[in-house]
Parts: sequence; C-alpha cells; structure tokens
Amino acid sequence: MADKQHLYLVDGSAYIFRAYHRLPPLTNPAGTPVGAVYGYTTMLWKLADDLDKADGPTHLAVILDKGSTSFRNVLYDQYKANRPPPPEDLVPQFPLIRDATRAFSLPCIEEDDLEADDLIASYAREATRRGWDVTIVSSDKDLMQLVGRCSEPHDGIEGGCIDMLDTMKNQRIDIPEVVEKFGVPPELVGDVLALMGDSVDNIPGIYGIGPKTASKLIQDHGSLAAALDAAPEMKAGKLRERLIEGRAMAELSRTLVQLKEDCELPIPLDDMKLEGVPPEPLAAFLSEHGFTSLLKRLDGGKGSPERPTQLNPAKAQTAGAPAAPEGNRQPVPEMPPVDRSAYECVTSLERLVHWIERAFAARIVAIDTETSSLDAMKAELAGISLALGPNDACYIPLGHGGSDMFAERPVQVERQAAYDALRPLLESDAVLKIGQNIKYDISILSRCAKIDVAPIDDTMIISFALDAGRSLDGIGGGHGMDELSTRHLGHTTLTFKDICGTGKKAIPFGEVPLDKATQYAAEDADVTWRLWKHLKPRLATERGTQVYERVDRPLIPVVAQMERHGIKVDRQQLARLSEEFATEIARIEREVWDCCGIEFTIGSPKQLGDVLFDKLGYKGGRKGKSGQYSTDQAILETLAGQGAEVATKVLEWRQLSKLKSTYTDALQAAINPDTGRVHTSYSLVGAQTGRLSSTDPNLQNIPIRTEIGRQIREAFVAEEGNVLLAADYSQIELRLAAHMANVPQLKEAFSAGEDIHSRTASEMFGTVDRDTRARAKTVNFAILYGISRWGLGGRLGIEADEAQAIIDTYFQRFPGIQQYIHTTLESVREKGYSETLFGRKTWFPRINSKNPNERSGSERAAINAPIQGTSADIIKRAMARMMPALQEAELGHVRMLLQVHDELVFELPEGDVDAARPVIERVMAEAAQPAVILDVPLGIDIGTGRSWGAAH
Repeated sequence: MADKQHLYLVDGSAYIFRAYHRLPPLTNPAGTPVGAVYGYTTMLWKLADDLDKADGPTHLAVILDKGSTSFRNVLYDQYKANRPPPPEDLVPQFPLIRDATRAFSLPCIEEDDLEADDLIASYAREATRRGWDVTIVSSDKDLMQLVGRCSEPHDGIEGGCIDMLDTMKNQRIDIPEVVEKFGVPPELVGDVLALMGDSVDNIPGIYGIGPKTASKLIQDHGSLAAALDAAPEMKAGKLRERLIEGRAMAELSRTLVQLKEDCELPIPLDDMKLEGVPPEPLAAFLSEHGFTSLLKRLDGGKGSPERPTQLNPAKAQTAGAPAAPEGNRQPVPEMPPVDRSAYECVTSLERLVHWIERAFAARIVAIDTETSSLDAMKAELAGISLALGPNDACYIPLGHGGSDMFAERPVQVERQAAYDALRPLLESDAVLKIGQNIKYDISILSRCAKIDVAPIDDTMIISFALDAGRSLDGIGGGHGMDELSTRHLGHTTLTFKDICGTGKKAIPFGEVPLDKATQYAAEDADVTWRLWKHLKPRLATERGTQVYERVDRPLIPVVAQMERHGIKVDRQQLARLSEEFATEIARIEREVWDCCGIEFTIGSPKQLGDVLFDKLGYKGGRKGKSGQYSTDQAILETLAGQGAEVATKVLEWRQLSKLKSTYTDALQAAINPDTGRVHTSYSLVGAQTGRLSSTDPNLQNIPIRTEIGRQIREAFVAEEGNVLLAADYSQIELRLAAHMANVPQLKEAFSAGEDIHSRTASEMFGTVDRDTRARAKTVNFAILYGISRWGLGGRLGIEADEAQAIIDTYFQRFPGIQQYIHTTLESVREKGYSETLFGRKTWFPRINSKNPNERSGSERAAINAPIQGTSADIIKRAMARMMPALQEAELGHVRMLLQVHDELVFELPEGDVDAARPVIERVMAEAAQPAVILDVPLGIDIGTGRSWGAAH
C-alpha cells in the first residue's frame, strides 16, 4: 500500500446519463431495460482498470444523488425546476446501477436531502484533514470550487490536496485548468457562478451577465460581495443597473452554489479501502442481467471491457415482434405546427451560453451546420443551429456578411469564442447530439473548430435502418430531410433554393440576411429533433435496434474520419494515363469509322443507332418513344455476341472514354489543394442492401480485374516512407451463401481451404479444368443474383435451354441453395422485406406487382439482398472495431483510408506492416462475432505496396 492514502470519489450520477446516451435500449432476460446499467458497468470497470495501471487509489467510493430534491429547494423553490424528468426507460435502471456498484464491492453512498456534490465535498474535506490526497472523478463545474484545496498540516499530519479527473477527456483538472476555464482560482468559482447563473440547475444569477462579464467582475473586485458593493459607484449603464437590481438574486445564487462541507459521513473513510474485487458478486450480477460478454472477460481475467459487442438478445426484439404496419401509419408524437417566427438568432455570447446551458439540462440537442459548400473538406462554416424541442430552436451565425471586404457584417458571436463555448456541450458524453446526415456536420466541426462531436444519433441513418427501399404513401423512399419531413411530419421545409436563389442570381449562404437564414437553419434543427422523436422509438418496436446500434451508428465517425484522411494520388501518373487513353480512344474511333465506312459521333446514341441498324442493317434494333434506336450496353453486347466487330469496338471506346473522364481526368481535378489528397464522400444510405457508396469521386467502379483498372490503381500511392495495405474478404458472399443456405459441400470446401469454384466444377461437371472452373465461377455468382435462364445463357454463350439444364443440375447438387431461394422469396412476398443475419431490412414494395418485369426484378434483388447485406454489415462491423484494436496494439497511427466493396485500404509506415497485418486480419475475420457465428471461416487476402495497384 502507498505511504500516502489517496481517495477517489466518483460522481456516479454523471456516469449514469453518459451511459444512457452512449448505449442502445437493451433489456435483460427479465425484460427490464439495462442499456444504461451496461454502460455504467463498463465505465466503472474501465475506470478501475485504468486507475490500477496508473498510480491508483488506496480508497474509492461512488457517490450518487438519491432524489431530485435537496435542502436547496427549500431555499429556492425553482431550483432545478426546468430539468426534465428522467426518461421512462431509465427510471427502473437506477436501482440496478446501485446494484452494479455494490457488485464491484465498492461503497455506494447517497443521502436524503443532500446532493452528491455535497457528500463529495464533505468526504474530500475530511480526507484532506486526515492527510489524504483526493481525486474527484467528474467534470462538474460546481465541484471545481474544491480543486487545489489543501489542508494545513496539524498534529504532525501533512495535509492532503484535491484535484479532479475528467475521464471523458482523460484529463486531470488542477488549479491552472480551473483558472483557464473561469478566469479565477477555484475559491472564487462560486462567485463567478453566482453572477452568471446556471440554466442547468436553474440558478438565477443576474440576468444579462454571462461568463466573461462575471469572470472580469470577480477578477477586478476580488469577490462577489466587493463587486456588488462597488456597483453604485460604477459608470451608468446596463451593467450597473443589473448589479444593483440583481443583488438579492446573486446572493441567493451564491448560497445555492455553495457546497455543503459538513455533512455527516454515512460510511467511514476507512471502509472505502480498496482490497480487490471479489469475483463472485460481480459474476452473479453479470449473469443475472445477461451481460455475457463482460462475464467472459471476467472469467478470462482480462482488463476493462470495450463497448459491448453483444448482449443477451433483448426481449423486445424477439423474432415474433410484429413488423411495422404497411404504409408506416404510426402516429407522430403530438407536436405543435412548425412556427419559424419562434426561432432565435443568437448574436451574443451571453445568449449562446444560455442555449448551451439549456441543452445541458435537456441532455438531448439537435444540431445542424450551414456552410459555403457541400464539400466537407473545403467548406467554410457560416453558422450552427440548435434545437431543444418543437419550435425551440436557434441559429448562431458565425460567418455572415458580403464577400466584398468593405461589405457591412451583421453582429455575430466571435467565431473562436463560439467554438470555445460550444465545445464542452458538443463533446459531452452526457448530452446526445442528433443530426440529419450528421457525418457531414461532425466533419465540418472537426476541421473548422477542432470539436469532436459525440455521442451522436442520425435521423437519416435511423430512417434507412427502418425503411430502406420502402416507398410510403406515394412520397418515395428516400431519406433526405425534406422527404422525411413531408412523409412523417406532413411539413414542407424551406429549401436552399428558396433562401439562396438559383442560377446566376444565387448567393452563398453566408450572404443571406440573418432573419431568413435563421428561419431556414433553425428549421433544419427543429425538424431533425421532431423526426428523431418519431423515428427513434420505432427502432425498438420494429426490431431495428441491433443493426442501427451495432452496425450503422458506430460507423458514422469512422467514415467521417476516413473521408478527412483521404488518399494521395500521383498527378503525373494520372496525366500520363489520360494521354494514353486519349491516344487509344482516337485509334478505336478510327477503327469504328473504318468498320462503318463513315465518320460520325460515336458518343451520339442517335447517330450510332442510325449507323448500326439503318446503314449496316444489323437486326434487333428497337426504337423508343423519342423515335431513336436504343444503343445501351445490353444491345451492344448482344450484337458483339453475334459477331459484330463494330459493337465490340464501340464498347471498348465507351469504357476507355468513361475511365478517362471519370478517373484519370476527374481525379486530377479532385485533388484537394490544401492536403494534396483526394477525399471521396461515402454515403451510408446510398445502396438499399446497406453497402457504402462512394461519390465525388466515385472509387467503387474502378475495374477490378482489368489491366486498365490496375493502371488507375497504380496512381493511388502512399506518402514517402509509408505503404498501402489492402485487406480483402475472399469470396465472402459465397461463404455467406454456404452458411445461410446450409450447403454441406460448400461449407466443407471453405473449411478445408479448397478452391470453391473447382469444387463446384467437380460437383456439377465431374471434371475440373480451366473451362469448367470458369463456368462454375460464373454459375456460382449468377445464381446468387437470381439470374434467369436467358441471363445465364447470355453470360455463358449458350442457349437458354442448356442454361436451364445447368441451373437444374446446380440445384440438384446444392439443394440448400434452391431451398434458400424459395424460402427467401416466400418470406419477402409475405412480409414485404428481406433481412440480413444482423436484422437489416430491405423492403421490396413491388415484389407482388402484376407487372412481370417489376416483379422479376424485385425477386432477383430479394434473393441477393440478405447475402450482400450481411456482407456489408460484416465489413462495417470490422471498420468500427478496427481503430480501437489498432490503438490497443499501439498502432493508432495506422490510417484506414478507403472501403471499396469487400476491401479496406490502409496507410502505414513500412516498418509497421508485420505488426499491423495480424491485427487487421483478426478484426476482419472476427467481425461477425459474437452476434453471428458463421459455419465457415472468413478468408482475408492482404497485400502491401507503394501503390494501391501494387498492394493487390
């Protein structure tokens, strides 16, 4: 034991709300909500583990608020009156959180009529008097009054001192940190608080005096009493009037913020001695509530648990839970109509602090940013909006004013001051931040303000988890704010065009007058808050919680960070390729003209159709409503299959032209001048099955197996001294098909590490050679996409009857595949949606259409959606777990740059490849676990090189 005793006092109440907002609404085997209990347990475990590794405490206790009232309510009946009641599903968790504390064999202290802060202050005072050092585990500003307090030596005992530990920021708070925050030493913090008040606790303070003014008054006069006494002699003005008129309220406020340091101590200090955690009570508690992953860690003797990967399945999410009614007729929570006149334009720091304090009290705030561009890597921040409820929203302009340097700028909060004020709120674990496509907002705030927004919820992603592919009430199935507002709230939002105009008369948002800007921006936050109140409860009732909380939500900050990292491209290499492609395009163009005996514009569908079907007389031409022939890829491939050389050359010309314009030319233009890298934008709702999609530029469609595609990938390079590492799931969709369709032959082949296409060729054709393996490979993938006899015939170059015979043989050899297709289609026709192994729904509203083309298209997509969607879920889970795993291996400097279908691309120092490779491979291989245990292993192919092409 250390020579000097060190007491840690944990502000447990702050932990509870942080845990509640961090974790999903889980339930234990008895059906009781335990999401906050689980989070609290993991946080307490992590704290104990971290302290054990550091210079740990000799004594520790958790202090809680016992009730919602204290002696301060007698002094001021409005004290904490504006705090909302705790959420309904949190109330039954309070006693379980006390049980969790005791399961760690730690004292759990609470007293009637006292707040946790008072007990903490009293214990800290007594401990320092006895010569102990004290650390208060909290970031509560009221407790900062105690920091630096040291007892005088007495009776031969050296006095102890007090500091704080903010576990959210992993930061010690001592006197310099308090001075930096309040401008005064800890003993004067109460005086500052008394002047500025506190909206969270409804401490009145003096109206109109914000933190900066309060701090300066105390700095200048030395105390609250001196500042109030000096008011009559001050220069006439609003400040003087406010001090004189508000004196009584300031003095009352000083009493309310004063910590009570003479409470009776319910448990003696010596009873807080740490002597290890007996495993039996903790194991019993974890087992009772179904915390199986923590129980395994306890049994394994491991350290602090990470965020949970799986809990006992929530009773509210059993397979028998009813799906949402068709048409999504769930009632919207009762809310008043949108009233844009109710929004506030915040132009002073005092008003901004007021909104921030109210947001802390509400614990939930919707946020939105207004910028100069949709490119998160280039956009300038024009302003930020907040919403705390219906019509309870504001806009904080930060960058408004004309582009002309002589233009008059409206009064606004100084940008850096606003960032400093907003940072504690936007980074607080105790306040949930809601956004619509919040990935964009957190990227903007990270780049422009160095603010790391968390925890978060995203209404766009929630909508996608519930309604991907679903067309409702004739409105459509998109997930943009305007569409969601119309569909769910019956409200038509202002559009960007309404505010900024269109065409040559369009103006940047930063030049929009503040009254109009406020209506538009605050409405976005208001509507986002309303959508969240409507959509979030549906996750539990419609079994969407698991996929949202375990797959999609954790991915948002990961993808935002990948976008900010970007990837370096070699401009010279791209320029060389563009020149080569241009030369090759010109050569093919001449060959096409030679074949046709006429020069024409190959890129014109009308001219090409006239040449192919009128001049050259090829069969199969069909005209559309416009009166011109169709020359789409299917038509050209059909003609090429019939031996039309010109069609083959036109297809080559189109591919090269597209690659040149889309990649070798566009990538050069896409290089960010500030970073020298290309920053693609990933959409989490761009593909119905859950796959990420890439835009600006699109990196998903670079040909994979062609020489041209390899040359383009060669232009993606690592920085000097680094390499790129490409990790690719090998045949993941076939592996998932083997598991989901329960195909013994395929499962055996994958488990034995056999070549799956050779095994299929052996099963189907009785022999394995280059030709049969190629045909087997085509069949393996085609059947998973629900291909028809005609489609397979076209791919194999055979007649439809022969293709049908191959399909029949395939189903005979692998009956599980046929049963999977039958069962899947039957389920989708009945329910309207398919599901992945993780519960992701994809809706198919036309699956029962009387139109055969619509119906067959939906059927093909429905067959593949569970497999492709599960594949997407798995790589998403791998991405979300990757950086914590790398950081644990002391490889936090490794950067994840790209996700392309089943592949992840990293950049890292060349010397770290051997250390990083097994970590990356393990995370990807185990990504499905423990939520899903697959019957086949997930194979990972890893390569490295100076370029992306070389890494394959």
